[in-house]
Amino acid sequence: MNIKKYWLLLSAALLFCSTGSFQMSKTTSPYRCDNGKVTFKSEATLETIQARSNKLRGAVDPTNNTFAWSVDAISFDGFNSALQREHFNENYIESSKFPKLTFTGKIIEKIDFQKDGRYTARAKGKLVVHGVEQERIIRCELEVLGDKILVHAQFTVPLDDHNIRIPHIVNQKISEEVYLNIEAELRLTSS
Repeated sequence: MNIKKYWLLLSAALLFCSTGSFQMSKTTSPYRCDNGKVTFKSEATLETIQARSNKLRGAVDPTNNTFAWSVDAISFDGFNSALQREHFNENYIESSKFPKLTFTGKIIEKIDFQKDGRYTARAKGKLVVHGVEQERIIRCELEVLGDKILVHAQFTVPLDDHNIRIPHIVNQKISEEVYLNIEAELRLTSS
């Protein structure tokens, strides 16, 4: 084999390997988010309570279709009053005892994270609110765009499922079920 053909073959092999390793790293590297948005809403007979956090943190590992999400309870703001926020943190969520709300588990459907597109998926896992773990399946919309994933989910959380008790005196001001909206952008991390 002449030297020119050898270098051409070697260059092609190196190009193939480097392209292959890029594809491999995209498939095996996790996607992360540090500033996702969580909004909750309680619509009761006498009052609507809303709050939000821009501190949702999460990761998706495409190699095994797993995910983990977490938000500090204390990070919610936008309540109707400072007193509402205080009651949320001290009386209902008990943020000092249970500082994080988490959801960890597995994406049921197989998603091709190398192919741009929109996907509807179900996330099955453990939702922990107020220190109480419940298994949930939450439907979500995923959009893969190059090195990022956009996530959108809407679901309800029954307060009783997480041992959050509403005193009788305020039961017309706080709904027994809270509506949650999640929006997050995850970015591909390097290996």
